Amino acid sequence: MAGTVEQKLAEQGIKLHEAPTPVANYVPFVRTGNLLFVSGQVCFDPAGKLIAKGKLGAGVSIEEGAAAARGCAVNLLAQVKAALGDLDKVVRVVRLGGFINSAPDFLDGPKVLNGASDLMVTAFGDKGRHARTTVGVASLPADAAVEVEGVFEVA
Repeated sequence: MAGTVEQKLAEQGIKLHEAPTPVANYVPFVRTGNLLFVSGQVCFDPAGKLIAKGKLGAGVSIEEGAAAARGCAVNLLAQVKAALGDLDKVVRVVRLGGFINSAPDFLDGPKVLNGASDLMVTAFGDKGRHARTTVGVASLPADAAVEVEGVFEVA
């Protein structure tokens, strides 16, 4: 039976899929003490297709970028579930780091990353409020529009 957090996600039409596997020489997550560090997740949907490809401010809209960031957050949660077996073991979302594939003059990266942040608050309530960094970058793997990494306090 799904835990409380997964039930909240299901109410939003989100069912966690199998966590994506790394595409290079790294692991998807590392737990040290009560912290779980999850490697950056690009905006692949469950079928492995990019939700948004290309640069924000040069063909990809803020709305498309926010949807991509939400997809990255779903992938983060899939990794957390793979690490812990149950999302209810998350004590707090500590930090999200967002990388936005941006045109040089694109200034709305924080609006894009809200797609990931909003999902964490939806899933975890006040425990989902977190510190955050948003960085515009020249490129991302597979020309993904967004990549998000996370740190979680866990029980």
